[in-house]
Amino acid sequence: MTMDKPLMMKELPATERPREKMLDKGAAALSNAELLAILLRTGTKNLPVLRLAEQLLVKYDLTGLGCISPLELSKTAGIGLVKAVTVVAGIELGRRLSYKEPGERPVIKSPKDAAGLMMGELRYQTKEHFMALLLSTKNHVIARAIISVGSLNASIVHPRELFREAIIYSAAAIILVHNHPSGDPAPSQEDITLTKQLVEAGNLLNISVLDHVIIGDGKYVSFKEKGII
Repeated sequence: MTMDKPLMMKELPATERPREKMLDKGAAALSNAELLAILLRTGTKNLPVLRLAEQLLVKYDLTGLGCISPLELSKTAGIGLVKAVTVVAGIELGRRLSYKEPGERPVIKSPKDAAGLMMGELRYQTKEHFMALLLSTKNHVIARAIISVGSLNASIVHPRELFREAIIYSAAAIILVHNHPSGDPAPSQEDITLTKQLVEAGNLLNISVLDHVIIGDGKYVSFKEKGII
């Protein structure tokens, strides 16, 4: 009895070898799927690694992969725990690197600044993305953390997930940001209730929740400006 071997990167046609392409043309020339394929290393008997990477991106999209746990990712066919941990670690390194240089960190001076920073990323999302801008004592953005990705109408947010990110980055304060796929940024009662709960949790941890900005299609609502918090 012979065991099925997973397809290795070197078994792909030359035109589908992301490693060789990176060495020849540089990392910037690779697609998201090709970069992901390098992290995965192997596919399955019937699914080349590049196709596996493409399927993952279709299933989760790049933003979704940024907030999935290794255990959840490992449940995908062709993705074991080792591959899942490698992918999540790679994405986390990229996220940290994007805010490594203090001189390049944006400064949030107003709700408009927060909305402007996140509008391009969130306004066209078809699911609710709940994120946090993690700030230094001088309101420099240390990191943008994805807390949850929800369905068409709602995201599920747990205080422990939010403040775990704040503690990891030693953030002094947080600005909550999420989008409404409908394009209307008007806050729901659920948005208001959740925000007040998170403000209270932040007070207990001495991490200030400065604002909650809801992103719509080219417009936004600030809880701070509305006097909600």
